[in-house]
Amino acid sequence: MSVLVAVDQLEKVFQLDGGGEYLALKGIDLTIKRGEFVSLIGHSGCGKSTLLNMVAGLDLPTEGVVTLEGQRISRPGPDKMVVFQNYSLLPWLTVRQNIALAVNRVMDKMSKEDRRALIEQQIEMVGLKAHADKRPDLLSGGQKQRVAIARALAIRPKLLLLDEPFGALDALTRGNLQEQLMRMCEEYQVTSIMVTHDVDEAVLLSDRIVMLTNGPGSKIGQILEVDIPRPRKRMEVVEHPSYYSLRSEMIYFLNQQKRIKKLRARPLGAIARHGLEKVNLDIGYVPLVACAPLAIAKEKGFFQKHGLDEVNLVRETSWRGITDGMRGGYLDAAQMPSGMPLWLTLGARDKPSTPMVTSLTLTRNGNAITLSKTLIDQGIQTSTDFRAYLKETRDRPHRFGIVHRSSMHNLLLRYWLAAGGIDPDRDVVLKTIPPAQMLVDLKAGTIDGFCVGDPWNLRAELEGIGGVIASDLEVWPNHPGKVLGVREDWANAYPNTHIALVKALLQAGQYCADPSHTAEICEILAGREYLGMSAAYIRLNPADHAKTHDSHHLFDRFCRPSRTEQLWHIVQLARWGDTPFPRNWVEILERLCRLSVFSTAARELGLDTSYQRHPIELFDGSRFNADNPIDYLNQLEIRQDFTMADVILDQPSLAA
Repeated sequence: MSVLVAVDQLEKVFQLDGGGEYLALKGIDLTIKRGEFVSLIGHSGCGKSTLLNMVAGLDLPTEGVVTLEGQRISRPGPDKMVVFQNYSLLPWLTVRQNIALAVNRVMDKMSKEDRRALIEQQIEMVGLKAHADKRPDLLSGGQKQRVAIARALAIRPKLLLLDEPFGALDALTRGNLQEQLMRMCEEYQVTSIMVTHDVDEAVLLSDRIVMLTNGPGSKIGQILEVDIPRPRKRMEVVEHPSYYSLRSEMIYFLNQQKRIKKLRARPLGAIARHGLEKVNLDIGYVPLVACAPLAIAKEKGFFQKHGLDEVNLVRETSWRGITDGMRGGYLDAAQMPSGMPLWLTLGARDKPSTPMVTSLTLTRNGNAITLSKTLIDQGIQTSTDFRAYLKETRDRPHRFGIVHRSSMHNLLLRYWLAAGGIDPDRDVVLKTIPPAQMLVDLKAGTIDGFCVGDPWNLRAELEGIGGVIASDLEVWPNHPGKVLGVREDWANAYPNTHIALVKALLQAGQYCADPSHTAEICEILAGREYLGMSAAYIRLNPADHAKTHDSHHLFDRFCRPSRTEQLWHIVQLARWGDTPFPRNWVEILERLCRLSVFSTAARELGLDTSYQRHPIELFDGSRFNADNPIDYLNQLEIRQDFTMADVILDQPSLAA
């Protein structure tokens, strides 16, 4: 399809009373193809209607250009028809007369008979034949909007612009009108742009969904391609595999924008006290048992003890919220899966590099591989059993849930599958799912299993919907689970604050490791601000575990960040095609693992900082060769083709 509308570097500034200015839109680039239906979505004030008005020619951009078929749009016209939420009908004219007003004005070269036939065709098309001689005050809201749409389409515009056309209608009327609009747009191949707040409406109607960030200076944050085939029916769209993922993507984006707006509204600037450069911190976490050190540091006063007076723990529902928070700079630090600082540093999956630092391993262990009860009941106990099962059931897909591609959950699951002769990219489907969603999907049968941290493995067993097939102790005992991550530029700007943060979390880890505190910690984690569930689902220490596959979290042993373990992550990320293997891996590890911060913090607390390097051995008997990682990678039988490249990182602004 050829391009009909092009928006190039559009910017809009409004003059305010008193001489100020408000930057509404900045740097908007968008092309719309002929016959395409595009929705604009975002929070109130993000500039959706402003953008629509400039495409309509009702307003002009401050900078940039909007074109229709290559011609600059400078004024409104019949080639660009707008349907507003408030109908915009002339109250003294009937349905027929409102439509006729547009047809007679624009299509004056058409014969009277042809115009009359066109008007009647439009009335019949929107189902208003019985109401053709009624004025707007005798029509319902849905009927008025049908008149407005019929009037707009009657003159055969090149572009149909809809500004929340169904926002004031009840659900049933809205649904019927949406289907009528789809049918008319498809019949006449009308190119449409619609402003909406309704995520379900956007998925139903659109070919693409353009999501705008918060103002001021709103820009395009993301564009979603809707791959649901046409023609579409409202009740059938929800059954398409892409429906819920598209819907979830929009809801996530809108929630993140809401959160960013809230964080921006807080007082700006770093507050310095107690010899620290910054004492007001926003620290991200995901509600898992492994967030215990953060929760305890907050609830038991360890942050304040070390001078961090204003620590806000920011709860995220998924690890993606953590990565966005670090890339966007609105989180100071975060609990992260052990591979995430490296993932951000290397710019995995073609994302821009965000150099990170980790100076503390918060937890070890805590993960497990869980299969559905259906598979457990069939006697599957090992990866070899599962491989045989896959051969017998090749006629259907098998899906596993993971929380993030950088996570130890993903890397352990992939290692376990590959060790059993199963290619995780060909023989099964790995889906990224928020941790709290795992049980819902397992119970619904949309996944066959998952690898995640507790409490979700334990809950699957207690609720009778799944069983653990391999614990972390059986795959890689004492592997790194969660680490503390900060941006490298943050670490360089606030070195004393960084040390204080590590000290607070080291002491919190010691508190968590003391069995006499277990009951108290479980009650704290069970609270609504953290996990929000019964304390019966939460277990911390090995002494409390009746089953060997329970989580065995370690909070105070081997807290020193390990470059050998991070090198293992580098190898695994290259193995599965997430990143090239960096030729400058030694430099990356030296900058990533800030050992000096850990050593200073531990020394000031009087902790033993001695360290002995141990080889990494996994359940299949293999030993990771840290001295020659390329040879190790080449010897792996199941892997993707990998490349090698120099990863260019920004130079640190201050000495490490």
